[in-house]
Amino acid sequence: MLRCLSRWWHPILLSLIVTLLFSNSVIYANQESEESPQQESPEQESLEQESPEQEGPEQESPEQESPQETAPLTLDSDVEVPDAFWRTIDSESEEEVPTMAQTPAPPLEPPPVKQLTLMLDWYLSPQHAALVIAKERGLYAVQGLEVDIQSPADPSIAIKLLTAGEVDLALTRQPLLHLQVHNGAPITRIATLIETSLTAVIVTGEEQAETDSTLAGLHYGYTTGEGRDLSIPRLLPRSVQQTDDFTPPINLHFDPIRAMREGQIDAVADGFYHYLPQQLATEGINTHVIRFNELDIPRNDGLVVLANSDTLVRRADTWSRFVLALEQASHWIIDNPDAAWELLIRAHPVLDNDINANAWEDILRRMALSPAALDSRRYAGFETFLHQMGLTDATLPVSRLAVDPHTL
Repeated sequence: MLRCLSRWWHPILLSLIVTLLFSNSVIYANQESEESPQQESPEQESLEQESPEQEGPEQESPEQESPQETAPLTLDSDVEVPDAFWRTIDSESEEEVPTMAQTPAPPLEPPPVKQLTLMLDWYLSPQHAALVIAKERGLYAVQGLEVDIQSPADPSIAIKLLTAGEVDLALTRQPLLHLQVHNGAPITRIATLIETSLTAVIVTGEEQAETDSTLAGLHYGYTTGEGRDLSIPRLLPRSVQQTDDFTPPINLHFDPIRAMREGQIDAVADGFYHYLPQQLATEGINTHVIRFNELDIPRNDGLVVLANSDTLVRRADTWSRFVLALEQASHWIIDNPDAAWELLIRAHPVLDNDINANAWEDILRRMALSPAALDSRRYAGFETFLHQMGLTDATLPVSRLAVDPHTL
């Protein structure tokens, strides 16, 4: 609207000016024609009467005008306006300001990519599929992230590196998260990859009807605090541990296969049941599995992503985008399990073996489709369980243990 007005106001104004000038000229000319006969002197009239024959075109006075020239201006008179008066502002502006850019605009620079380092809980395995698929399909890049996935030389150092600020993210299991936080570690769960426990008690020998006495008579080993503090106390009553012939559990240093092969132990208190029984079978060792729920250990998240709680709020946007990439990867895996497996082993050929292939289908059933979603009841219940076992002095609020990064 403003552009239209600015385009036509100039010619309209010129038209008004011309009309006013024209009207003034008409009035002035009419006044001149009325006053001129009255101003002639008697001598001039007598001269005109005495010599009428001398009048002619060649003897006309310079001041005298032809009847056509002295005719008064009327509204019917023809008036010619110079073309320059009709030039519009628009025509001038079109010359001064181009209607389009003469050269293309410089390309917009993409936002800077955030570099993240994630430390696994142990060797890469199919349970880490969402992390790998998100990277291979470019889902991290869409969120402006570049994630470097690393395996620890020692599983116990992952959380230590996270608390020291050496890595941005780390993986662990929910029971270990609780124990570490009670020990003062500034860590918080921001996502869940596997919704059920991946570990169990792996016992040598054929499956049989287990009794408290038979379980109490076994020699156990453990790989983490989960086995030492949670499952072994459920397997070995305090009364058994106080006998003279009791053999205390041993730390396997994350190498249960060698210990079982050499006969050092009868059972692993916290072995990965997807892999360890099949690995031992290749060694000619038969085993059977006792799940944690049979020991009245509450259900818990089998694999969670941790961030440093000291920088949790400040980096909330980064964690939210990271978890969104995980969610997209998880849904794609569930919708395309065969393609996901092919992509996984193509990216990491070391995973291409029968043990991992056999575990793939069961792991898919346990994968979290909403990694950010937090089951507060589950975390609060596990806190109560630890307190009742005497492993903690008090229960911590869920917000100290886990958060949904989308709500920060």
